[in-house]
Amino acid sequence: MSATAGEDEGDKTAPHGWRGILKAFSTPSAATLFFLGFGSGLPFLLVGYIASTWMRDVGLELGLIGLVSYASLLYTFKFFWAPLLDRFNAPLIGFLGRRRGWLILSQIVLVLALTGMGWLGPQASLSLFIACLGLAAAAGATQDTMVDAYRIEIAPQSAQAALAATYTLGYRIALIASGAGVLYLAEFWNWRNAYFTMAALMLVPLGAALVAREPDQLHSRPQRTLLESFIDPFVEFFRRNGWVLALALLAFVGLYKLPDQMLGVIAGPFYLDTGFTKADIATVSKLYGIWIGIGGAFLGGFAVAAWGMRLPLLIAAITVALSNLLFIVMSLHPGELWTFVLAISGDNLAQGFAGTVLVAYMSSLSSRYFTATQYALLSSLANLPGKLIGGVSGFMVESWGYTGFFIFSTLSIVPTLLVMAWLWPRLSRSAPS
Repeated sequence: MSATAGEDEGDKTAPHGWRGILKAFSTPSAATLFFLGFGSGLPFLLVGYIASTWMRDVGLELGLIGLVSYASLLYTFKFFWAPLLDRFNAPLIGFLGRRRGWLILSQIVLVLALTGMGWLGPQASLSLFIACLGLAAAAGATQDTMVDAYRIEIAPQSAQAALAATYTLGYRIALIASGAGVLYLAEFWNWRNAYFTMAALMLVPLGAALVAREPDQLHSRPQRTLLESFIDPFVEFFRRNGWVLALALLAFVGLYKLPDQMLGVIAGPFYLDTGFTKADIATVSKLYGIWIGIGGAFLGGFAVAAWGMRLPLLIAAITVALSNLLFIVMSLHPGELWTFVLAISGDNLAQGFAGTVLVAYMSSLSSRYFTATQYALLSSLANLPGKLIGGVSGFMVESWGYTGFFIFSTLSIVPTLLVMAWLWPRLSRSAPS
């Protein structure tokens, strides 16, 4: 796809420099995306990291916690129903618009599901708790898909960077609330009221979605049949790249975050088992760590702007893998705060850097005509392998110990580097510019 074909007509006369920056950030859509980003970030930890920490806190075994984490795989499979969200209006509230209707419905379901998780708890009824967790994951994934599509359709290409920036800021603030905030509330109040509080906070993005306007671009697109809605985005991706390159790109994206994703399920239990309190975890991991991650994200953006895509992709892959070795230092010095700060500093800085680089790369791989479905596919693949292995990570730790598991997670970057070596001469021409 050429650069001309990938541009909106309105972008040709869009202001640049400080005038363009001020215009992009001063639009109502930029503020809307801040609140929608907050809504997307809020449930993510509550159905994964925080839920596993709660289950460990009440005495559940690591193996069982790992299996329960498979319920959050619904986040990973959102591309399966993304075409339906493009094709049909939401039931009952479809009159609000296709994007806003599904967005508001998913947020209402999230409020109810998070309330259910808090009300039931894993110790009272684990099966119903898992059902509410799965419902929250499905609703959160639907919300993410709609926010991605809304962001792309609500404004021209010249404003996308500003919308992405305000979205990311809202998302990161939500991670502080649902990470550090929940852990503080659980430590000094209780888990039930912590989840009730998060359910109440979901009313903020719900209000933003209610007052937001529906994108106009949606109505100008050609109407596709249901079958075409599922098939065309994938046909276009393989036709544009060719079968061999397309499969290599999908494998590369799927393997890229493997060392990081593998740690997701066992991180919270590991911190508890290493002798830290929920308040310690909240302060270091979910408060201090989030700001370190934001710093890493900015570094990733600067690196892509300065060097292009290939070198930052390589640096990010290696640093994310090596940062896992810092957790071995924690395991060798249990309860010593400096080791916790060291591990979180390296891990979150690498994650933030890699996250920005990977999002930029996945966005460049998506056609503007199928952005919602193709981006949903790529972002789902980026999480799938790690989630699958993470589900059995508790059994790995029980067999190998934490040190063995962290070494294994570091070495899991090797397949990514092998695929990247084959892609290296092709990376610059594989993405539509």
